[in-house]
Amino acid sequence: MEPTNHHHNSAAGYSSAASSPPARRSICPNCTRPQPVCLCKFLPSPPIATKTQIIILQHPHEAQHKLSTTPILTKCLLNATTIVNRRLKPGLSDLLDRSPTAVYLFPPTPHSSPPINISELDLTSSSSPDSNLVLIAFDGTWKHAKEMVRSSEEFLSRFARRICLDFDESVDGGSIFDSELILRKEPHGGCVSTMEAVARCLRVMEADGAEIEVRLIGVLREMVRLQAGFLKPMNPRPKLLKTKKKMKNKSEREDEIR
Repeated sequence: MEPTNHHHNSAAGYSSAASSPPARRSICPNCTRPQPVCLCKFLPSPPIATKTQIIILQHPHEAQHKLSTTPILTKCLLNATTIVNRRLKPGLSDLLDRSPTAVYLFPPTPHSSPPINISELDLTSSSSPDSNLVLIAFDGTWKHAKEMVRSSEEFLSRFARRICLDFDESVDGGSIFDSELILRKEPHGGCVSTMEAVARCLRVMEADGAEIEVRLIGVLREMVRLQAGFLKPMNPRPKLLKTKKKMKNKSEREDEIR
């Protein structure tokens, strides 16, 4: 009987185990989110019908982001459509090609005409009884969204007015650690997710807007709650710790001098 080559067998076994692909997370086929954070039981059924037509221009990078609220928003609203592109132009939307009465949502930026605050929007002069108002929102990082608006304004100027929510660029934005409605760090005070922004607009633009806002914000709140359960506590960055230590030492020395 020939001796067994234990070394060869263990190596072969190790090789087999090492080559096994890691188990993939189970994804819900309806809301397309991982099963532990599935939102299906919180989604309105049927989707909420609105007179307002909602078009969301989503940056291609944002379309790949796992925490984008746009896919969930379009499942909540019957008349919401997503266009994945870097700018709006003729040929992307049959609705926009007809130059409807529309508003597009974005805060004021340097050299732009002053937008109308959504709370001051006069709907009686915004559309005729026979046409429905179109709401256009931009989904992307702050940098990408500004670029999308800038490159889309020539097209939008033919039929759309610019509106905004309350916004303060001098105030730092919140994060998931200090708000139940924020999934990702916002750049400035007043910046909100696409889902929250659309909900705030529909409150003003729809006859039953208050109810629609409550239902959309409820879904967003659950999305944030589920996601927050998988976050690790955020530790201060080493650079900030070093700065705080220097400030503390300086304060102690000043106390000694006094």
